[in-house]
Amino acid sequence: MRIAIVTSGRFHVCDLARELAGLGHEVKFYSWVPPWRTKKFGLPSQCNRCMLPRIAIPALSLRLARKSASRELATQKLVLAYDHAVSKAIEPCDVLIGMSGMCNEVAKTVKAKYGAQVWIERSSRHILSQKEILDSIPGASKVSDFAVERELSDYEHADTITVLSKHCEESFLERGFTPHKLFRNPLGVDLNMFAPTTVPPSETPTVIMTGTWCLQKGCDTLLEAWRMLPLGTKLIHVGPVGDLTIPKDANFIHHDTVDQSELIQFYSQSHVFALISRQDGFGMVIPQALACGLPVVCSDRTGAPDLMQWVENKNAIRIVKHWDVESISRELAALLEYSMVNGKRHDLLGEKGKSNLTWSAYGQRYSDELARRFGWG
Repeated sequence: MRIAIVTSGRFHVCDLARELAGLGHEVKFYSWVPPWRTKKFGLPSQCNRCMLPRIAIPALSLRLARKSASRELATQKLVLAYDHAVSKAIEPCDVLIGMSGMCNEVAKTVKAKYGAQVWIERSSRHILSQKEILDSIPGASKVSDFAVERELSDYEHADTITVLSKHCEESFLERGFTPHKLFRNPLGVDLNMFAPTTVPPSETPTVIMTGTWCLQKGCDTLLEAWRMLPLGTKLIHVGPVGDLTIPKDANFIHHDTVDQSELIQFYSQSHVFALISRQDGFGMVIPQALACGLPVVCSDRTGAPDLMQWVENKNAIRIVKHWDVESISRELAALLEYSMVNGKRHDLLGEKGKSNLTWSAYGQRYSDELARRFGWG
């Protein structure tokens, strides 16, 4: 099958491109990621279609923009220029797989010129659901009208919308989308660098959260729940800082973003992993933590409910309502006690979990669904 994949950055679709090419599909990967970087992630050189030279001027304008308003305008111009450039350059294909919001013009082109199917990758909830969630939180970063308009256009032109988790799927069903138009496929995860760690000292109970420190990821709720735990409990955050100020609590420890390979060092210092997002497409950090032997407390708006079908030790995952501070704190306390009394850690995913969460398994599920929808299965 001839497959065109359109994205701006690498995201998960670079891994998808590599896996689909490995399964024998003819893949073209359109992005503004330099070829040396996609090669680093295993994408065959014949698949690469780097569009950076065609959008050099708007890309430079974004790089030079300093004020937030200027950056927003420059970003919009870059997205429009990129969509137009790809629509002119795209080669014949049977299916377009495009990141949502990037493919308004490209989708129309491949349907008109090649009769191709359009598959849109949406890594979060429906854009209107995401907007409603963020609009309801004072101080949260908002979804722009520009993004809403482009997302809705991509949904309209899509034959299939791919989502990463059950709660994301539900956000589309709530808005009248038919189950047939949706394909739910949890992400693959590179678990080669994540393995059971040693148990940290039991006298310092420690919770860890990785990712952007922001309101969308429910860090304010996590903070409130953590403050209800016994005095002396630590909370470690690893990642960038978004729209929520880093707290000054004595036992709160913040570390800037580190390479993924270094995360295991922080997991080895912790007893429980937490992700209390108000909306999160999946949360690749969840299976990473489980592979390191950390039990997890996650909100109902992450990929944790999807993982339950595969994880060997289901007691290692506690799913909580994203707004329920008391329940979050209670589950954190229970898992802290459980984790601290266990003398040895083991992989909490199990063989079934690991085998279903590889990138090859993710790519195979995608290829099988393509075959089914094209009538080849």
